[in-house]
Amino acid sequence: MINFDYVRANTVADAVTMIKADPKAKFIAGGTNLVDLMKYEVERPGRLIDITHLPLKAVEETPDGGLLIGALVPNTDLAYHPMIEARYPLVGSAILAGASQQLRNMASVGGNLLQRTRCSYFYDVVTPCNKREPGSGCSAIGGLNRGHAILGTSEACIATHPSDMCVALAALDASVHVTGPNGTRRIAFKDFHRLPGDRPQQDTNLAPDEIITAVELPAKGFASNYSYLKIRDRLSYAFALVSVAAALELQGGTIIDARFAVGGVAHKPWRVPAAEAALRGQTPGAAVFRRAADIALEGARPQEHNAFKVELARRAIVRTLTQASNGTPQSQSDKKIA
Repeated sequence: MINFDYVRANTVADAVTMIKADPKAKFIAGGTNLVDLMKYEVERPGRLIDITHLPLKAVEETPDGGLLIGALVPNTDLAYHPMIEARYPLVGSAILAGASQQLRNMASVGGNLLQRTRCSYFYDVVTPCNKREPGSGCSAIGGLNRGHAILGTSEACIATHPSDMCVALAALDASVHVTGPNGTRRIAFKDFHRLPGDRPQQDTNLAPDEIITAVELPAKGFASNYSYLKIRDRLSYAFALVSVAAALELQGGTIIDARFAVGGVAHKPWRVPAAEAALRGQTPGAAVFRRAADIALEGARPQEHNAFKVELARRAIVRTLTQASNGTPQSQSDKKIA
């Protein structure tokens, strides 16, 4: 049994003051990840700061034509929001590919960004894990690592980031608004999550005394040519072995802009600008898409049990880009691959 104090923040300033006073405290909103971690005793916070009453539940247009999404907007509400469905369907598709309806009803946008890895060794407190206990070792290296990372790994950690929504946000060049004792700042999505390096215990570049207040989407949403494909062991309620978010802009049969990010393969959503650049100015086709996939997967370092992920990721990238170029996005209700 974990004993903890419970307090409620009524304003963002309250929340920042509370977390600054007690860095070992944890914010709680939907609790879909944190409560699990507490049950397994991976997390043992002495205080929970309830932020569910903060005014962070709006979805609003920005002056430059983008969208500002409050950190406490539930995943379900966001997926079915009219502006998401009309202008950013890639985000909605990615959300609907993840978890279950009940979890999506509770999970918040900010909490989705802060999900911790589902590595079984991270959840098993009797095994060494550098993410739980820095310097103790990585049990996944040399262990059962079928679901682990093939890109951006280090000798300290080969865990993967579990979010679906974050893969789409990475592809769309989102940014994250945060507030701390020194005021507010905006973090480019590509810089929000970290690769493990020698500090795998640090998942993001969010400071310990900061809180996420919103996610901002730029004006371009790629609403016509997009797709989110998730390959997993079962068709529902499973984390990705490989997932791909793809967004294309076509003009006269030529790709004039291209974005894609890959999930399930690294400690953060994996996006390679050079791979996207290889698509621009090209006519859509399997050979062009394979070349981009090869660039994205350069330097892959599979482990003993997950070498299959390299070819799986290559094929998933080609398939998702094909779906996007054809304007036939992957259905998240009928999960048969189009």
